[in-house]
Amino acid sequence: MNAAPSDDPHIAGDSAAWGDDTRRLIAVAQRLGHQRFAERAARVDREAAFPHDNFRDLREAGLLALAVPRAFGGHGADLAGTALVCAEIGRHCGSTALAFTMHLGTCTLSGLVAGLVADALPISGAERAEHERHARLHFGRIVEDGWVYAQAFSESGAAASGAAPWATRALKVEGGYRISGRKAFTSLAGVAQAYAVQCTLDEPERPAGGSQRDTLVLAVPASATGVSVSGDWDAMGMRGTVTRSLQLDDVFVPTEARMLPEAWAAEAMRRFPHAVSLLAAPYMGIAQAAYDFTVHYLRAEWPGMPPVKRRMYPTKQMAVAQMRILLEQTRALFLGNLREARLDPDHESRMRLYAAHYSVMENVQALCALAIRTCGGQAMARSLPLERMYRDARCGSLMLPLTAELCLDHLGRDCLYGADEGGEAIE
Repeated sequence: MNAAPSDDPHIAGDSAAWGDDTRRLIAVAQRLGHQRFAERAARVDREAAFPHDNFRDLREAGLLALAVPRAFGGHGADLAGTALVCAEIGRHCGSTALAFTMHLGTCTLSGLVAGLVADALPISGAERAEHERHARLHFGRIVEDGWVYAQAFSESGAAASGAAPWATRALKVEGGYRISGRKAFTSLAGVAQAYAVQCTLDEPERPAGGSQRDTLVLAVPASATGVSVSGDWDAMGMRGTVTRSLQLDDVFVPTEARMLPEAWAAEAMRRFPHAVSLLAAPYMGIAQAAYDFTVHYLRAEWPGMPPVKRRMYPTKQMAVAQMRILLEQTRALFLGNLREARLDPDHESRMRLYAAHYSVMENVQALCALAIRTCGGQAMARSLPLERMYRDARCGSLMLPLTAELCLDHLGRDCLYGADEGGEAIE
């Protein structure tokens, strides 16, 4: 391509709107993407192989500690900065970006979100000190030892959408917990050094089954006795995430494995729902990548392609204009949503969250489809990245805890009902 990486459009649009630290971290991701990730992406997709080399590069660049608070030796990126780095990586390899997002989500939950929630709850000094001691252990593994922490939350029931308690149970025992259960769609399964498992705390005085308020998050080492990974990952898109099933059979973990106590975990997603916005970041990157490819393809600047320009046709110009409009609409919603992230957002902010999340996940599919139609049949060759982008983009609307259907469900009800109103029977 004729354009140098430094001439690329900034993933955030106006880079001046963000701080020096955020711009610097995005630049690191951009450099890795251009020099390493983009050239490996086809092999990662073709082999459905985890991008070990990419994660080694992320580790060496210090980006595994991107969302680790500064007090624990990390970069201390906020939600917006973390999401923008993931989006930049998504421009070059969607699978790497989504797998990285799962690791960063664990850091954000036990760092940024835990701190905000703890400040809003009647937490004693002893409880805060205990959480800080646990956090120092887990963040130390990331910063000093390069550990990757996967998220294990999806189950076959309704728990991942917040509609039921987790079927994975944790029994308090002397010195720690014993965990049993099965987690589906666990990205980085068999690769991560630890799994942040969301589970229901079992205690004799609680009602049978418990509720989401009994949730706690426990870090389970991959090497613990009773941990196993099963199934193949041969999916349509995001093939390098290695999203397999995690089985936990009476696994013992010590008390310090508790990344979020139950009182905090129960409040985290309810009071900081914008944390889910991190999942949209890789797809924002794919949207930018599809547009970038189309422009370079029509200008005959894509490496290895015949130097045949297609930009002079009015139909191509109109299509690229439509793509740019859709891209900027998506970016504006994505960035606006990140700027609104705070503890206890009001009703209108929550509705904008659902609308923005739905729009990003759906728009990236539409943009990739428009790119295919605009570039034509030759661009669908598997030697080019557009076909992979299209398949990766299709996965966004399926991502729990806010699938496209759940966004519509929440948004439709919240638009028509107040928080204290019940529903009417359908005649």
